[in-house]
Amino acid sequence: MKFEHLIEINDLLNPLAYFITREQLWRGLILRAEAPKMFVPYLDEALIAERTEVSMQRTLKYGALEVRDSVTFEHQQHVHYAVPAQGEITPSTLRMQIEEPQAQRLFLRFTYDDGLPEAEDQESRMYNNYRKSAYQDADIDTVKVIRELAEAGRLDALPS
Repeated sequence: MKFEHLIEINDLLNPLAYFITREQLWRGLILRAEAPKMFVPYLDEALIAERTEVSMQRTLKYGALEVRDSVTFEHQQHVHYAVPAQGEITPSTLRMQIEEPQAQRLFLRFTYDDGLPEAEDQESRMYNNYRKSAYQDADIDTVKVIRELAEAGRLDALPS
């Protein structure tokens, strides 16, 4: 299943909206990778096994389930999550890419790929539609948390 959607960060037509800078958005995406429990309430534990300036290896614990993944960063461009095959988990990826078609008009593009072909039977299509909806809701929540952190000034002092 491949799935992609776009969330507008700054609405230039709304003068009352708080504008997030590209740097703040980037810092929020880094924070989501480094401290995912702030963004995923049902996550029990996140352990960073290895960290460089451009990547990290993590283990995420959801109850008894442990998921290993790797996260790579292209500065102020995108964050890429890759989950290798492990146990019954198939390989999958998620990319969160910053887009700025004009100055200060920021969007965040979320691209998912579970490595499997598109479902052909009705039951699988219904399941995938549910997954897509859940992904989109989680991504909206991610942007909401980033926006709250930015408005509180908590993304201004973090290293990028």
